[in-house]
Amino acid sequence: MILTVCLSPSVDVTVELDSLNVGKTNVVKSKSLSFTGKALNVAIGVSRLGGDAYATGFMYNENGSMFERALDREGVPFSFVWNSGRVRENYKCIDNKSMLTEINDIGESVAREKLYELLHMIRGLSAHSEVTVISGGLPRGVDAGYYRDLFQAVDPNSMKIVDAEGAKLFSALDAEVDLAKPNLDELQSSLGREFHTMDDCIEGCKELIARGAKRVLLSLGKGGAIITDGKRNFFGKSINVAVNSTVGAGDGMVAAAALALKNGADLPDILRAGIAAGTATVTTFGTVSFTREKYEEIYQRLQITEF
Repeated sequence: MILTVCLSPSVDVTVELDSLNVGKTNVVKSKSLSFTGKALNVAIGVSRLGGDAYATGFMYNENGSMFERALDREGVPFSFVWNSGRVRENYKCIDNKSMLTEINDIGESVAREKLYELLHMIRGLSAHSEVTVISGGLPRGVDAGYYRDLFQAVDPNSMKIVDAEGAKLFSALDAEVDLAKPNLDELQSSLGREFHTMDDCIEGCKELIARGAKRVLLSLGKGGAIITDGKRNFFGKSINVAVNSTVGAGDGMVAAAALALKNGADLPDILRAGIAAGTATVTTFGTVSFTREKYEEIYQRLQITEF
C-alpha cells in the first residue's frame, strides 16, 4: 500500500479563458471543480495505475464530504483528522497559450491536539504501507518543523517521499527520506540560486542528498526530468504532447515514482514512470490526474539516458 498524507486540501476551480486580461472583464470558456490537494492527487494517480493507495491528512467539516465522494469515485480508501471550518478554494486560470495563473487561498488553522492526532494516525497507517508520501503546504500557523515530526512518525519499514520546498523540504530531510521530488523553481528557491546547466542541477540535487535524501527526482517541466542518487545520474525528455493544463503534473509524477519505488525499480525506471505520468497529466484539462492508457502510451515512447 502507498500512504499519502494531505496537509492542506483544496477545492481547485479551474477556468479556461481566451486570454487573461488584468483589470478587465474576462469571460470563461469552460470551468471545472476538483476536490484535491497534492497528496490526494498522488493517491488518485496510484489508484489509476492499478496500485493500492490510502489517503489521510487534515479535512474540514463544512465541505469535506465532497472530498470523500471524490475519493470514493476513484476507489481510494481514506481516513482523516477532522477540523472545524472550510477547505480553502484555489483558482487556476488557463489562457489559450496554456499559460497558468494561480490564485491560492490560505488554509484554515488546526488545533494543536489535531497535529498530534495526525502523527498518531501516520504511525499506525504507515506500519502497513510500503511507501509514505507527504506533500504540499501546511495549515495556517503550523511551523515548517512539523514536516520533520511527520516523517519521524513514519514507520521505519515504510519508504518516504517528500514533495515540498524551502523550510518544509529541509525539515523533512532532517528525518531522512528515500526520495525528494522538487521542480526546478522549487529547487532554486530552496537553495537560493539559479541553475543554468545540467551540471548545476545535479549539484543542487546533491545538496539535498547531503541533507538527507537518498534520491532526488527533479522535474524540469517541458525540459524533462533528472534523477540521481549522488552517484548515478539519468535524464529523460518529455515527448511532445498537446498541453491542456499543467495542474497536477507534479503529483502524477510522484504517484508513478512512488509505485515504481514500491516495486523495487531502479533509477531509470523510476524516472521513466514519473515522466510518463507527468506528461500524461498535462494532456487533460480540469482533472487532477491521468488515464492509465495515456500513461502507458507515453511510457513506451520515452528514452532515458545516463550522463
